[in-house]
Amino acid sequence: MELRQLEYFVAVARTGSFTRAAAATHTSQPNISAQVAGLEREWGTRLFERIGRTVALTDAGNAALPHARAALAAAESARLASAEVAQVITGTLAVGMVDGCTITPLFDSFAAFRRAHPGVRVSLGEDESPALADRVRRGDLDVALTGSAGVPPAGLEALTIISERVVAVVPHGHRLAARHHIGPDDLDGETLIGLPPGAGIRTAFDDGCTRPVDVEATSPDAVAALARGGVGVGILSESIAAEHLATLHGSPIDGVDRPALLCLVWRPRPSPAVAAFVELAVSAFGLD
Repeated sequence: MELRQLEYFVAVARTGSFTRAAAATHTSQPNISAQVAGLEREWGTRLFERIGRTVALTDAGNAALPHARAALAAAESARLASAEVAQVITGTLAVGMVDGCTITPLFDSFAAFRRAHPGVRVSLGEDESPALADRVRRGDLDVALTGSAGVPPAGLEALTIISERVVAVVPHGHRLAARHHIGPDDLDGETLIGLPPGAGIRTAFDDGCTRPVDVEATSPDAVAALARGGVGVGILSESIAAEHLATLHGSPIDGVDRPALLCLVWRPRPSPAVAAFVELAVSAFGLD
């Protein structure tokens, strides 16, 4: 049995005529008759009753028709999937990441994509989190690693990489270093160091605490360095604070309850290139 035979069978059933089916499938009437006859011999049953110049499905034909249509649909889906993979080889992929990003799995994903699809033109750039989400929505970027608070950016597909509490970090020996929790009043008189507005960590902090940030730094490492140098109390996420345990102590802040998120975001109905990149990111971040 061949797909062409199923196509001819479905065409005859749809048109009610071997002649009209031949015209619809751009073949000759003797060829389509021979192909359907071959299908009948293979299946051991008649599929059509010949009634003058027209034909009608037999009971066996009626039973086989939906399965023949499903087989043709599955073959078309396979063809489209194969075509989509071929598009990845010659497509483009614009990736964005938060300023100062040093997250190794993202770079691992980038490298793995380049190895798997060397024909794709790939770009990588940095920006602030709100701008990254907007650029993905506009189509300027295909996919981006961005921060948010509580929930991923609206209107986009998202893969949440990290969801964690916001903490205040101070050097060992600071008056707040022994605290398991820090209340808003404990921050009075302290200089607060945070990321720019719109960053996920900053948004989570601002949503839960009315104390303003006094010093803004462009990257988490800069916040940590300033806190370590005695400039003030840094506002970071738990995992980033954990990277500096040798010199800094981190404590949760009462009232700051929304988690800081780090998400990979892309538009709905992603291109084959984006789908391939996301699949590699899932593996690189250990989320599979």
